[in-house]
Amino acid sequence: MGKAKKVGGKNAEKALKAQKAHKKGARRVAKKLRYTVHFRVKPTLKSPRNPKYAKKSVPGKRTMDKYRIVRHPLTTEHAMKRIEDHNTLVFVCDLRASKPQIRQAVKQLYNVESSKINTLIRPDGFKKAYVKLTPEYDALDV
Repeated sequence: MGKAKKVGGKNAEKALKAQKAHKKGARRVAKKLRYTVHFRVKPTLKSPRNPKYAKKSVPGKRTMDKYRIVRHPLTTEHAMKRIEDHNTLVFVCDLRASKPQIRQAVKQLYNVESSKINTLIRPDGFKKAYVKLTPEYDALDV
C-alpha cells in the first residue's frame, strides 16, 4: 500500500493515522507486569475526622485512680493475724487492677513500700490483695 491520495480529505488522514498505528502499535507505555494474583490498592489521602456534632453526649467512665484501685482494707480475724504475724496488709481491690497498680496505689495512699503482692479473686467478684511490706515498715503502724 502506498501513500493515501488527497482525494478524501478527512477520511484519508484518518486511514493514514490508522495505518501508522497498526504498524507501530497504538500503545506507547509498556504494560505493567503483575507478579502476584492479589490486587493491592495504593494508599490514598486519609483526612482526619471533622464531625459536626459529638457522637457521645455523656463522657465515659472514670479511669482507675488510687481510690478506685484500693477499695478498702480488710479487717477480719484472718487479716488481723496476717498484719501481726506476717507484716502483711490485706485490701479489697477492683477486679481489673493489676499488681503494679495495687503496689503504686498502696504507696500513694499509705506511704509504705511493698516487697510482694499476692492476689486472689473472691466469690463476690472483688479482688483481694495481700501486700507484704518491706522490713523497714510495720503493718501494725499503718
